[in-house]
Amino acid sequence: MEPNRLTSSLFFLFFLLITVAITFWASRRNRSAGDFLVASGSLKAWQNGLAMSGEYMSAAALLGMTGLLATTGYNAYLYSIAAVTTWPLILFLLADPIRRLGRFTLTDVVSWRLRDKPVRIVAATASIPITLLYLIAQLVAGGILIKLLFGLPYTMAVVFVGILTLAYVLFGGMLATSWVQIIKAVMMHACMIILTLLILAQFGFNPFDLFRAVGSSGNAAMLAPTEMASLGQWDMISLAIAISCGAMGQPQILTRFFTVPDARTARKSAVYATGIVGTFHIMVLVVGFGAMALVGKDTILQAAGGGNMAVPLVARMLGGDTFLGIVCGVAFATVIAVIAGLTLATATTFAHDLWAKVVNADKEHQKTSLGVARAGAVVVALVAIGLALLFQHINIAFLIGLSQSITAAVNFPILILALFWRGLSTTGAVAGMVTGVVSSLTLIMLSPTVQVGLLQGDKAALANEWWYFPLSNPSIVCVPLALIVMVVVSLRTKEASAQEKFDEMQVVLNASDKTEYAATSH
Repeated sequence: MEPNRLTSSLFFLFFLLITVAITFWASRRNRSAGDFLVASGSLKAWQNGLAMSGEYMSAAALLGMTGLLATTGYNAYLYSIAAVTTWPLILFLLADPIRRLGRFTLTDVVSWRLRDKPVRIVAATASIPITLLYLIAQLVAGGILIKLLFGLPYTMAVVFVGILTLAYVLFGGMLATSWVQIIKAVMMHACMIILTLLILAQFGFNPFDLFRAVGSSGNAAMLAPTEMASLGQWDMISLAIAISCGAMGQPQILTRFFTVPDARTARKSAVYATGIVGTFHIMVLVVGFGAMALVGKDTILQAAGGGNMAVPLVARMLGGDTFLGIVCGVAFATVIAVIAGLTLATATTFAHDLWAKVVNADKEHQKTSLGVARAGAVVVALVAIGLALLFQHINIAFLIGLSQSITAAVNFPILILALFWRGLSTTGAVAGMVTGVVSSLTLIMLSPTVQVGLLQGDKAALANEWWYFPLSNPSIVCVPLALIVMVVVSLRTKEASAQEKFDEMQVVLNASDKTEYAATSH
């Protein structure tokens, strides 16, 4: 076995033993749906902040963003800027109202003041494919990583990753998944700190010398934003909207506000997550340009993975095969943790929003079934594994972009208007969410991403040399369109009960932190 494979295997086994022990410990505490789905609100602020940042920082952040920065220059840092600026918005706009109004899911919040069934059906139906697409992308990444590290066939690797994470979810629930995220976030941050220090040490711990080295290697133009064609500028703006608004509506992130005991702790959790995500992306800047200066853009591009090998290559150069193995092990732990969080978020939507609040809503004693939640997790995992096996050669960025675009066009508009606009009606909310789903899916299918760039093996999935919609990401059109439809339809279908509930909601939101409210009153 190669040295890096041996180190990666040992590091993975260490991570596996710790997380299995945590899952066994957590399984003995899952006595109710509340325990399983939201850890009964028992997490502390620092724990939830780490777990929340872990949900957000996937393998794409560790490998993808640094790789893009190392190969394309400063323009790629706009990804990080859009990601970081989202967290203060989550902190100041969403943390408090979500924790006060919700109990299990994001749909609890948006349906608080509207007619329950129509909103839940549309919101839950839209959120399941959102998380499922993200889950498939992570499974594909995990399968490829296991295949490269341990030499397993892709099919076996995907099945292994899927079953492992399903075991965490089934037996440990939110408590185990949270601790898996906490451990992963700590390891990922520690890995980036070490790598940042190793890179800066090569330049006397002077960042300016690092940037001078990049400039002297013929890449000076990559240190500053470059001019783009007018269409490229609009595409970049649209991408920034998708990343920012999409993050503010991701179910697996916002659900974490229900895992703490009160609104004050929810706000503190968001503060911790904001700091962690912010410092991580500062290190991304150093590591990305460090890889460009030390390894070289051409060498990174020649390696497999379209730039994703920048971090492993600079890790091997500075820390040898041992450190390379640790980095690969952390990347795999990242994939496992994100998949567990996505699976649990989707299972929660299935069990609580669809089963308890729609199918079983007329029962006198409605209760979110723990068995239904676990069955939902199994179904979601099996479907995701099956699709990941089919999508081995698909562009992973396409799946994540699709997920972010739908999230930005569906969850963000309904969440903002439900919380801050008195005139929103149930009919307007449903019409806007349907518009967001349909428009984002349609425009993505008509965009260059699918019509030209989507690959299936070695052949283009669609052999067109032109496209119907010019932007690769449609959020600049779909998000305003969904908002406009919600407003216009709501103005034409005024709903007195929704406006009365909005006034009641303001009383709840303006109450002191000592008073606890639950969505069960709705």
